Amino acid sequence: MSHTVSQELKRFNYLLGETSMVYHEINRKLGLSDSTSSILYALLEEGGSRLLKDICRFSGLSKQTANSAIRKLEQEGILYLQPADGKNKLVCLTEAGKELAQRTVGQVLTMEDEIFAAWPREDVQRYFALAAAFLLDLQKKADALPDAPPAVSSENTSDQYMHL
Repeated sequence: MSHTVSQELKRFNYLLGETSMVYHEINRKLGLSDSTSSILYALLEEGGSRLLKDICRFSGLSKQTANSAIRKLEQEGILYLQPADGKNKLVCLTEAGKELAQRTVGQVLTMEDEIFAAWPREDVQRYFALAAAFLLDLQKKADALPDAPPAVSSENTSDQYMHL
């Protein structure tokens, strides 16, 4: 299968990858894993508490990854969970968690705010408009994709080994 990739898409993917690597390097310098950073960032941005499902949506973390990181942070006394409506859980920073979040991801929020503050207002508006348009178009295309069966089913995999 051959697919020609446009220069625009190559540039876009390069910038996404480089941006991810910069955030990873920031997290390393702050002594945080990427998932811990994402959770602390999501909580700090909302004042210290947020529904677990909203943390997953905001951060892009899978439910399993978020739950693993949250359990670890809970054991370390950084956050705690409390019941919310229905099956939802509210994730809350402890006092130690608030201090950690301010000291670490608080720096990231400040950096990002400073960057946007330095750009002309029109550029910021245009950047957000284009990012939102891309997201909307991508979501429409994703919604139009048919659901496919798993690429590798556990049944097929185990059958392969039964014949060995």
